[in-house]
Amino acid sequence: MAIPAEKADSRLMRRMFGVIAPRYDFITRAFSFGMDRGWKRVAIDKAAVPPRPVVLDLACGTGDFSKLAAERWPGAVTIAADLTHGMLRLARASGVRDAVCADAMQLPFPDGSFDCVLIGYGLRNFPALDKAVAEIERVTRPGGLLVSLDFFLPPNPALRRLYLGYLFLNGVFWGALLHGSPRVYTYIPDSLRSFVSIDEFSSLLRRSGYCRVDARGFLLGGIALHWAAKE
Repeated sequence: MAIPAEKADSRLMRRMFGVIAPRYDFITRAFSFGMDRGWKRVAIDKAAVPPRPVVLDLACGTGDFSKLAAERWPGAVTIAADLTHGMLRLARASGVRDAVCADAMQLPFPDGSFDCVLIGYGLRNFPALDKAVAEIERVTRPGGLLVSLDFFLPPNPALRRLYLGYLFLNGVFWGALLHGSPRVYTYIPDSLRSFVSIDEFSSLLRRSGYCRVDARGFLLGGIALHWAAKE
């Protein structure tokens, strides 16, 4: 029996991130020139949520968003979810209490469970972006938020080529240095080549049941934050 493409992609993601989990925080800082943590704070600070919100940190990695949410919103109930057990172990070890293994394509939560869903660098790794967004919308309460931080391709073609080249060479360098394998981190530019633009993702959110969508770009459009409120 053939394995469905989405399940095969999920297994590949789980294996890959299991390898890079111990170096994940370092790599996100290296690729963002050390600005990653600041961007996440901006994402949290601009998110209008009710007192004591229920928050999902999806594709949580080591739990950066979970920890920032708990710091910014005292009394928040925060659940970290990731496909990779290695990431979840690191998240728990760093102080994230509630962490579950979950696939963004089929989230194990009832409809309307969360006031806010936070996603850090997860969008490009979802096998079907539109399906993942629909699933996120399903578990978000009416008026709740989707907040994401991710890589995007700059709109300028020349900058786009330079940016992809930078990401590739940076990935080769750190992959060879940290793992003895130059291709470990080149999944970032590889995933970007066929990814949507900042504006295209904003349009997808509007088509998927989000009425107020705001975006803010960084690094000349190579990184962006999105805030989207569910109708």
